[in-house]
Formats: sequence, C-alpha cells, structure tokens
Amino acid sequence: MTPILSINVVPTLPENLRPLKELACNLWFNWHPEVADLFRRLDIRLWEDTYHNPVLFLGKISQERLDEVVENEGFMTQFTQVYRDFQRYIKDKSIFDYELDRPIDFTIAYLSAEYGLAESLPFYSGGLGVLSGDHLKSASDLNLPLVAVGLLYQNGYFKQHLNMDGQQQERFKEIDFPNAPIMLEKDDEGNPIKITVPMKQREIGVQIWRVQVGRVPLYMLDSNIQDNRPEDRAITSMLYGGDREMRLRQEIILGIGGARALQRMGHSPAVYHMNEGHSAFACLERIRTLMKEQNLSFGEAFECVYASNVFTTHTPVPAGNDLFDTKMVESYLGEYVKELEISFKDFLALGRKNYANDGDSFEMTILALKMSAQINGVSKLHTEVSRKMWNPLWQEVPNREVPIRPITNGVHVPSWISPDMATLYDRYLSPRWIEDPDNEKVWEGVDRIPDSELWRTHERNRERLVAFARRRLREQRMRRGAPYADVKEVDEVLNPQALTIGFARRFATYKRGDLIFKDPDRLEKILSDPDRPVQIIMAGKAHPQDNPGKELIKSIFDFSKDPRFKHSIVFIENYDINVARYLVQGADVWLNTPRRPLEACGTSGMKAAANGALNLSIPDGWWCEAYDGENGWAIGRGEEYEDTILQDQLEAQAIYELLEKEVIHLFYDRSRAELPRIWIGKMRNSMRTICPVFNSHRMVEEYMGACYVNGADVWKQLTENNFQRAKELAQWKQKVISNWSKIKIRSINFVNHADVSVGTKLPVDADVILGELSPEDVLVELYFGPLNSKQEFVTAKSIAMQPDGENSNGQYKFKGDIECNVTGRLGLQVRVRPQHDLQINPYETGKLIWN
Repeated sequence: MTPILSINVVPTLPENLRPLKELACNLWFNWHPEVADLFRRLDIRLWEDTYHNPVLFLGKISQERLDEVVENEGFMTQFTQVYRDFQRYIKDKSIFDYELDRPIDFTIAYLSAEYGLAESLPFYSGGLGVLSGDHLKSASDLNLPLVAVGLLYQNGYFKQHLNMDGQQQERFKEIDFPNAPIMLEKDDEGNPIKITVPMKQREIGVQIWRVQVGRVPLYMLDSNIQDNRPEDRAITSMLYGGDREMRLRQEIILGIGGARALQRMGHSPAVYHMNEGHSAFACLERIRTLMKEQNLSFGEAFECVYASNVFTTHTPVPAGNDLFDTKMVESYLGEYVKELEISFKDFLALGRKNYANDGDSFEMTILALKMSAQINGVSKLHTEVSRKMWNPLWQEVPNREVPIRPITNGVHVPSWISPDMATLYDRYLSPRWIEDPDNEKVWEGVDRIPDSELWRTHERNRERLVAFARRRLREQRMRRGAPYADVKEVDEVLNPQALTIGFARRFATYKRGDLIFKDPDRLEKILSDPDRPVQIIMAGKAHPQDNPGKELIKSIFDFSKDPRFKHSIVFIENYDINVARYLVQGADVWLNTPRRPLEACGTSGMKAAANGALNLSIPDGWWCEAYDGENGWAIGRGEEYEDTILQDQLEAQAIYELLEKEVIHLFYDRSRAELPRIWIGKMRNSMRTICPVFNSHRMVEEYMGACYVNGADVWKQLTENNFQRAKELAQWKQKVISNWSKIKIRSINFVNHADVSVGTKLPVDADVILGELSPEDVLVELYFGPLNSKQEFVTAKSIAMQPDGENSNGQYKFKGDIECNVTGRLGLQVRVRPQHDLQINPYETGKLIWN
C-alpha cells in the first residue's frame, strides 16, 4: 500500500538551544572538537550513527533529550561558552596583514574539483581534495578575503568494501543535502539561485549551494535540477565518474560555471587560484566577461586575466593530466569560443604544446599554464620535475628558470590533531599553536612536555586506533558473512602496546602499498617477535578504473588472511577523513613508499608527525625537505632507477634493515620508568622541525605573499582608468611579437684572458640590433656560471646589462660586468628577452634570444 503523504517529523529546538543549528551549519565544528563534544554529550551513539553530521543529528535527536539538557546547568554552561567562542571567531573582521606592505583590499577566488572538509561531505577522493579543504580552513583562520567554488556531487565519491576474495567493490550513495551542512542559495523571493552554462548548442541550468567553512563561503554547483535533460542532470552526479566526455562536461561547469556563479553571488575577485587544471575554463569566462562588459579585445582582456591567475600543478607525470579530443571540445565549446572573437585553431593552441600540431589533444594543464602568470609546484622536488616536464612550453628558457616556483603543501593541524594531544599542546605550547602554527618559537615548547605525559598521550591514541581497527574489522567480517569464530577472533587481532606502522593513501601503483610485503618470510620474523611485536594497519581506495591499484589492495587483503599475519596486519575498508584521523593520530611509524620522483608532495606524514608519529619514508615529495637525520628515517638516499624491479627489491630490503636495526630497537628500548626516551626525543625533533613548516597557515601565507598580492596589484593597475594600461600592454606585446625576429646579438666584446684571479671584474659589452624596438622594451642580460666537463652550466645567474648609446639605426650597445668570485671554469652567454613593468612572469611572451 502506497501512502498518500510522506512527511518528515523533526524535533523543535528549545529557544535557548537554537544556536545549535548555527553551529551545525558551519564546518567550524570540524576543527573545533569542543563543538563535537556538545553533540556527543547530547547523544554519543546518535553522533556516531549519523557519522558526525550535526545537521542530520539535530533532525534525529529525540525531543525529550533536547528538553532535558536545557535543564542541565553543566551542558548549558559548556554550550554557552562554545557558542560565544564561535561568534567571536565569525565576527572578527581583522584582515590578514602579516608582513604585507599594505592592507588587503581584494578578493581571491579558489577553484578545485574536490574538497575534503568533513566525513559527512564526501566530495573528495584523496590528497588533492584534503589539501583544498585545509587551504580553506587556514584562509578562514587567517581571515583572508577568499571565496571558493567546487561541484556538488549528488553521490559524492564511492564507498569501498572488499568481497570475500579481497576484490574492491564500489557503491555510490546519494547524499541527502537537506540533512547535511550545506545550504541552497536563494534569492529575495525564496527561489533557488541559478546560472546557465554553455553545453554544446545550448545552455543548461545550474543551481548554487553553499558550504560555510568558518568565514569562507564555498559555492557548490549542481546540475541536478528539473529543467535540465536527464543527461545534464547527471553531470554532477559523482566525483571522477563516467568517461572522458563526462569529465569535460564537469570541467565546463566548474570553470565557466564557477566564474559565473561568483559573479551571480556578488563577488568580483581580483585573483583566481586554480588548484589543478580541472577549472581552467574559468580563464575563458573571465576573458569573455571583460570583452562583453568592458568592450575589450581578446588580447586586452587576456592581459588582465593572465596577470591575475595563479595555477597550482600537482601531477608529476604527463599521463595524470586531463586531455580531450579536439573534436569533442569543439562540439561542446565551438559556439562559446566564437564569443571570444578568436579562431578555434587559436583557441586549441591555448591547450596544446605545439601550436602547429593538429594531432595534439587539448590539455587542461597546458591551458592553465598558458593562462597563468604565476605557477607553482607543491614541493621543491616536484617543482624540479614540473619544470622539466613543461620546459617545451618555454623552449629557449633553461630548465632551472622555467617559471614554476615551489610552494610546498601543508596541513591544517587543528583538523588532524587528537583531542588528547591538543590538550597537551594547550598546556605546554599555549593556544598559540592553533593561532600561530608556523611560528618556530611556539613549537620549541614541545621540549617542555614531560616524557611521561607525551608518551602516555600517544599510547592512548594508539589504543584508540587499535580499538577502532578491531571495530571496523568486526563489521567488515560480519558484512562478508564470515563464520562466528572469525568474527570472535577480532578481539585477538592487534596489540595495543605493539609498535604500530600506519599506511593510508590512495592506492595508485606508484605509491607501492605492497613494498613492505616483498619478502614475506623476513616480514614474518619482524612482526612475530613475541618480545618486540610489530603490526601494520593500512587503508586506501583505488580509483574504480584502476585495476592494478585494486590488485594491490587484494594482495594486502590476502596477506591479512595468511595465518602468519592475521593477527598483525589489518586493512580498514572505506578510507575517508574519519579513518585517516584515527590512523595519523595512533600510528607510531608512518610508512610512505612512493616511487621517486612521482610523489608530488604527500601530506599524510605531516598529519602523523603533528600527532607524534615518526616518518619512515622514501625521500620524495615533502620528505626531501623535512628529513634532517634526527626526525624520522629515510628509505635510501633519493636514488632513481630505470630498473623498477631492482628498485623495489633494494628499497624493500632497506625498509627491513631500518626496522630491524633501528626502529624496533629504539621503540622497545625502555628506561626504568618504562619510557622509550630516545624514541621520545625523536618524536620531539619531529614535532619541532615539521609542524611549524609543513602546515597550511604557512602555505596560505606563502601564496598570499608570493602570488595573491602580486596578481592583485597588477590587476588593479591594468583595470583602472578604463583599462588603459591593459590596452597599452596588449599593444606593446603585439609590437614585441611582430618585431622579435629582427632582434640579433651582433657581437660580444670582452678581454679574453685564459686565467683571471678570484675577485676580478670582467667587463663585457654587446652590440644588439633591436629593429623597431627600443632598449626600454627589452632586457639584455649576462648569463654566467661554472661549467662541468661537458661545457654545460652547473648553475648560473644573470645580471642586467645597461644600454650605452645607439651605434646606428636600431643597433645599441649594452655593458655589464661579471664578478669572478669562484675558482674553476666559468661560462658566459648574452641573452635578450622582452621587459615590461607589468610583467609578473618574465617569460610570458615565450620570446628569448641567445648569442
């Protein structure tokens, strides 16, 4: 029988508990455990059953319980204090100004395809999304004028479970948005706010939701509205779902729709920050809007957009970047490109390495690179890899000068720290570890924490991890229909006092989740020592289409069932933010085994370090910068191999060697007080050296100082006075490009000594033909440095040569001096490049001439 009416009866919040709704609808609760404590205190079982979703929690709690706690003086006192702190945080209007020359008077837009903010909002698949989430949280804490855009995935990312054979199974579950901490944006009449986005020969509707992340609004775009066709409603159905065409449609909504959504919501960002290339179509929409509203040419609008774009690239391998067939791109954006008043071939050139190669696909990363004056990698090593990978876009530029700078990722420490460790930090570091986490002086306070307190706190976190792992393992076995004896056996799995190794990340093959299992017999001896037991807890998902990654998971599942390992190896299914917290908070050792140099950065080890774990990692990504010999262990010395089988064998052996000779010994070397004092000393070294550097406050401040301010300054100059300087810059650039072929370095003159003494100044002059250009249009540089045996520059630096008059029509003399400050072979070249006072990227024209 079908009911004629379906209604949802929800409890009514008593008047003095109404602020609970406000707390529930702001993700501030996610990094302020005192809010979660309120909900636990109301009903701890319901808090777990609703998977830490406070909006759903408030919709399910009994009316009797709410009426009861109003009379509870202790609860009401705690609630009043928490809400007062929240209001103080939200109402604080002091804008971030740390080490800036002037107050911030601009807005930053941040665009990402995924956001990892809370376990109740599964809009993330891995590190990229969690990084985006931590970026927003730090922007909120620092009170940056930042707004963000993403996609509202109706089914989020998949939930993982393993079948009886250990094969990963994926299940997508529809998210109940009205019962989640997310709000549909409505106009003054109460109607949903919508925008339109071009899709082939038509426009589709997209509505806007908002997730409030502290002070930062995150606008989420949703195509699942009744006015759209079924295939259009499905575009935002799931993260990274479907084929290449579905990915293109999602990225059109994220980029073009993202820019339109911000404008519709009343924001006029001066700077756009694209986190990966998925949102690069936003550049086109910004140009189109300027052309339409300000009557600018494509070139004039391009200069404004280019100067104010920041692009962060993450993927260190070409295969990891989004490529689309050009015919498919034309079918979706052909009509739209006409509004840009450029040919479709010129448009395709923006997403191709080679303008002339019609066989090249359209690549989103290249589009973002060509449209952004400021580009960064996410660690120093990753930046080196990226410069080499993208050097063809700047063919004449030496690899070391390719305009990609390093800004190493960081983590939002309060989001990942255990409550017990946070209490310890409050006591001995003061609350400044939250307010000023990138201050090295603050973290020196870890030396004041008594050994016993630090160790007991960490032991409690390990015990919680073991209890959580057992609980999850029991649920997993029951779901798979395991015999009662196997379910009962879970109580004997893992040891709360044993050395615990944690490994949790996306299961891509280059991350080598199976490296520690290469020699099972040797591993068995390590794990099964009754006097010094060791155990491994792992978690992670493979992309639904990544069959090799799924096979890795299956192999680990098989090891966990092996009688030799069934008590000491556990794989926790359905890895997410909640699972990650337990692991990084409770592990003693954090294992990281990527194939160098394929790990762009990695952040899980930073989270583990903040909780007292020691990293045991390949020197790749962030660990190259963090490891100092005393704050963890490095697997190898950063070698790179062509023979990957040999590499795996050698590095697996290195792991075993470190465990057998150092790690296990230090962990079980106890004092009379049963404390591993040398180990605790390494924990302190790790916290003191890692936490103040590898946190997202430092990262966001670095983006602000190195990128956002520069972009906003140039944006302001280009757009004021009716875009006068943008028009001048576009004209100048066209003049330079048109005349560049006429430039020639005619001669270089210097005294050619076979040997010169250290400290000698070597004068050099050059005759340069500039044609129709003037010395003000170019920078002539001396480029010099030590040479190796192959006559190649080992390192080099450049100094500007000064114009010294015109010899004849269009030929100028430039002079400069080289200071010979080091011994050995020194090389010299002269080069010419365009120069303009509004250029942020010195190589944006791609023009460079060498002698």
